[in-house]
Amino acid sequence: MPGTLYIVSTPIGNLEDITFRAVETLKNADLIAAEDTRHTKILLDRYGIKTPTTSYFEYNRVRKTDYLLKLIGEGKSVALVTDAGTPGISDPGYTIIRACVEKNIPVVPVPGPSALLAALSASGKPADTFTFVGFLSNKSARRRNELKRLHGEGRTVVLYESPHRIIKFLEDLLEVYSDTDIVLAREVTKKFEELRIEKPSELI
Repeated sequence: MPGTLYIVSTPIGNLEDITFRAVETLKNADLIAAEDTRHTKILLDRYGIKTPTTSYFEYNRVRKTDYLLKLIGEGKSVALVTDAGTPGISDPGYTIIRACVEKNIPVVPVPGPSALLAALSASGKPADTFTFVGFLSNKSARRRNELKRLHGEGRTVVLYESPHRIIKFLEDLLEVYSDTDIVLAREVTKKFEELRIEKPSELI
């Protein structure tokens, strides 16, 4: 019988935001596949988890997918974690998850923290229906076109953006959406957590 791939959500900042089930799953797995093993080691040390780890990130995912599939095929259990939050959401975990689904290998979610849901829950914006896009293009012209397609959605839109591109992003947002109130969340669950509801021009 094949083993199992566990999709384990890990804290997005505060290390106490981990479930009992996630800790037990990580302890009992044969191997933990981590986006950054050094980052994950901090969490594992905090909870006394001795399970061996292997890296699984954007630039080795093709080779490592074959390796992980071989282990699971031999009956081993693999816990997939990302640097923060839920694997497969805007990270390379999708590749191994999809491969397991296609091969009828059991995939078991171990839910927990999610940056987009944490920010949305505290935003004051309607959350009965919303659009999550993840990261837009890092090219300004293409990003503006993507924002134009999202304009007029009629529901809350949740986006990710990296800190070093945030000003350029806000300038593009101002051009496409005009100066309407938006919610900017950063460092969610961390010491310097901040959630601001302002116009793009004010945030810039």
